[in-house]
Amino acid sequence: SRYDAENPLDKIPPPRKHQHRSEKCHTGTAHSSNLPCAWDKKLKDSREDLKAAVISEELKSTGKEKSRPRAGLIARGMMAGPVASPPEDPQKRRLSKRSTSISSTAQPRGEEHEEHDLSVPSPDLQESKASPTKSHVEFASKALLSSHTSSASEKPRNSPKDPEDFSSKLLSERERAKTEERKSLPSSGADSSEKSLKVSASHRHSGAGREKKERSLRKTESRLSGHRKSPTSTGCKEDQMKEVLDLVDIEDEETTGEVNKTPDLSTLYMLQIVSKAIDISLAKELKNLLFGSSLCCFSEEWKIQSFTFNNIPQLKYGIVQKKGGPCGVLAAVQACVLQQLIFADSNRNKDTRCLQPSEAHRTKCLSLALADILWRAGGHEKALVALPSGRQQFTPTGKYKADGILETLILHSATRYEDLILFLQQNIHQFEIGPYGCILLTVSVILSRSINLVRNDFDVLTNRLIGSHGYCTQELVNLLLTGKAVSNVFNNVIELDSGNGNITILKGITSRSDIGLLSLFEHYDVCQVGCYLKTPKYPIWLVCSESHFSVLFCLEKDLLSDWKTGRRFDLYYYDGLANQDEEIRLTVDTTQVCPENKENDLTPPLEHCIRTKWQGAVIDWNGTEPIL
Repeated sequence: SRYDAENPLDKIPPPRKHQHRSEKCHTGTAHSSNLPCAWDKKLKDSREDLKAAVISEELKSTGKEKSRPRAGLIARGMMAGPVASPPEDPQKRRLSKRSTSISSTAQPRGEEHEEHDLSVPSPDLQESKASPTKSHVEFASKALLSSHTSSASEKPRNSPKDPEDFSSKLLSERERAKTEERKSLPSSGADSSEKSLKVSASHRHSGAGREKKERSLRKTESRLSGHRKSPTSTGCKEDQMKEVLDLVDIEDEETTGEVNKTPDLSTLYMLQIVSKAIDISLAKELKNLLFGSSLCCFSEEWKIQSFTFNNIPQLKYGIVQKKGGPCGVLAAVQACVLQQLIFADSNRNKDTRCLQPSEAHRTKCLSLALADILWRAGGHEKALVALPSGRQQFTPTGKYKADGILETLILHSATRYEDLILFLQQNIHQFEIGPYGCILLTVSVILSRSINLVRNDFDVLTNRLIGSHGYCTQELVNLLLTGKAVSNVFNNVIELDSGNGNITILKGITSRSDIGLLSLFEHYDVCQVGCYLKTPKYPIWLVCSESHFSVLFCLEKDLLSDWKTGRRFDLYYYDGLANQDEEIRLTVDTTQVCPENKENDLTPPLEHCIRTKWQGAVIDWNGTEPIL
């Protein structure tokens, strides 16, 4: 600071922190007698101007010891908040600051280094730790030195200006110091005021929490010491109190910051997601796989379809289909949502209350269902989620027809199932509200499996996932249900020998699926559904009937493992496209055999599908009009 170069008193070596009071007083006295002649001359020149202050100095000196612990407590107790005090005269303000520096010596020795940093910004505060006598000598010297500049504290500005009066006051201070020294001998040099400061300080700030707050305050003050080192700071009591108030505010802000920095466990988990924009070559491959040509686009039925839930109280679990076309995707997702709603928490049988979920719970189940579909397609090792960015990621050129969706996609890859779930939960509105939820899932499941593997799953490489009129092919439904886009529904693989040494491999379902499938085509002997789909892990089936997919499910998980349960049970049917307004519950009785004469054209197709699993069973619609 500027005083380091201008003030000759800085040559005085600083006192040791652990010295007794008597050593401090003698040190200050010895150095005060060796002041340079220039300062003595200036003191004599201003003798006449300082006489008026003697009486007030002597009268007010009696209140020094009382003000010392109070000021110290204010300084030590700043964390308790602002302290309102009446206006004081200059002498009391000076004593208040001096007592503040004295109180700082009452700190434990381990904290003295930090406290020294706090007292550095004001040079006179730093030197005032030596003794009151030395402080007065320094204050008088600095008062003359700072006649052309503003002081760094209130003490030089309010010091007495008469050297004789100052000398008499200096003697009185020496006598008082000696008296205090004699009184403080039993306490090893610490006066009664310092004792009371130590006791009160330890009482107010006892405990680990207090020590932490004190250290936090000291660190804050040391960071802000640049503001307090300025020698041009104002010296009035209001500014001093404002400084204290500022420190309190800063402490509050720092404490608040520490509270806010408390780690939130929900944000500690960092998602490991790799994102990249789609390019034109990948977009062309996708369209070739979906439609058989890169010049085709998604129909309007696909563009407006998302996974929006039904608001009818009895059908809150259901996803609404707006128009025909993507029914295979919607039915597969509906089945996986039901798996989460009914069987996720335990293996116990459920009642119908699980079919009336809250909005938050059904949205969560949708997230988990999509995660299962994508993770299964990725071989339980990876998954990819395609989300729109709102702007084109490439410029369509060549044989490519833009549809406004594929060109905007950002591809987000996850290699951990937990990352996939959290990412889907954060972006589930893209699928549930849309508007392209159905398309996004279709693209995501293809890229999770990879285009090459999906094409290798086909019996014929020229197959596609979306057929005529925008309907889903069996390959797309199998990809959603089993993770593989095989072309057939029977078990395993069938090899056909054409007789010329050429063997055609027909690929089917290779393991038991979580979700099953019942098909009307099997009733007409067009295909054969294998037991991997007909008897799935959960009693939930997609129903393929007349080029449309819907869902059939049971609340009793034991249905597929306990023959007693399979004698008579209830199946629930849901069709998101049928404008269904009530629950459809069918009772299946396998103990009775349906008469053959009832097998006619008026039999609902749904009953034919059910009987491919439970042959000859009697089906009761329980008052609901059968769907023909």
